Amino acid sequence: MENGSLALALMALLAVLMIAAAISDLRSRTISNGLNAAMALLAIPFWIAIGLPVWPDVPIQFGAAFAVFLAFVGLFAIGAMGGGDVKMIGAVMLWVPLPLFMPTLTVMAIGGGILSAVMLVQMKLRPSEGPVEVPYGVAIAAAGLWVLHQQYLNQFQSIGST
Repeated sequence: MENGSLALALMALLAVLMIAAAISDLRSRTISNGLNAAMALLAIPFWIAIGLPVWPDVPIQFGAAFAVFLAFVGLFAIGAMGGGDVKMIGAVMLWVPLPLFMPTLTVMAIGGGILSAVMLVQMKLRPSEGPVEVPYGVAIAAAGLWVLHQQYLNQFQSIGST
C-alpha cells in the first residue's frame, strides 16, 4: 500500500473511531480510554504516511495538540467537561494541521452550542432531576470529520486559495 492509500485508510479509521466515540457518548455519556488511545496512537503512522518532518514539525504538532489538551483539562477541573471528552479533544487535535486548529475549535464550539441548546430543549420537554450532561463527543467528532474533509478530502480547496 502506498503512503497516500495508507493515509486515506488511517483517516477512514479515525472517522470510524470518532463516530464510535460520539455514539458511545450519546448512549452512555462516556468515551472509552481505548477509543481515545487508538485515535492518539494512530496519529503517529498518519504523520509518517503524510511525510510530516520529524523535526521540527512532529514536536510542534504534538506540542500544539498538548496545549489544547491542557486548556480543556482546565475545563474538566472546574466540572465543565468530562474526562473522556478532554482526552478525545487531545487525540483528535494530533491529526489537525496547525492552520486549522482555530477553525476546528470554532466548529467544535458551534457544534457544542447547538448540542447544548438541544439538550436544554429536551430538559424542558422531559424534566429530570439529574444534571444535564452534554455529550460533547458528538461535537468533537463533527469537528474532526469537518477537518478531515477540509484538509485531506476537499479536492476544491485550491480554488479559493488562488
